[in-house]
Amino acid sequence: MDFIHPRRGRRTLHEMIAEIQSYVHEEPTESYKVVIGTDSQTREHSTVFVSAVIVQRIGKGAIFYYQRNRYKAIRDLRYRIYQETEYSLKCVDALKESGFFSFSIQLPMEIHLDIGQKGETRKLIQEVVGWVTAVGYTAKIKPESYAASAVADRFTK
Repeated sequence: MDFIHPRRGRRTLHEMIAEIQSYVHEEPTESYKVVIGTDSQTREHSTVFVSAVIVQRIGKGAIFYYQRNRYKAIRDLRYRIYQETEYSLKCVDALKESGFFSFSIQLPMEIHLDIGQKGETRKLIQEVVGWVTAVGYTAKIKPESYAASAVADRFTK
């Protein structure tokens, strides 16, 4: 499971975790939050999914990484939104399994979903938010879901 830092390039999961831990330890008294979101873009023959992992130093910047996966074109919106949510949750699981949350500073986490009150995705809000909260995470939707609708979206193009 590799990730990409926009300036430093490709990183393994363990390299990414080490860099994030270093970032947090630079200013250990600050408040932080982990935000994970996935967006997708379907073209003629493929769908690209991009998951973003953002660690915010609240009010003082952030560091982020992303992961890109390409699959055969997925036309069904409900299925695509479910896949986006699954990618975000799998990302959290990979971080947990790799010891990401074992360092001393508590990091609250949010899952950002690329759904909102406007458009076709409004029909999916209850289902998808329910799924994320049922597994124990805070879910955010548009316009608060910047990890999916802004950061991940930027790298689906």
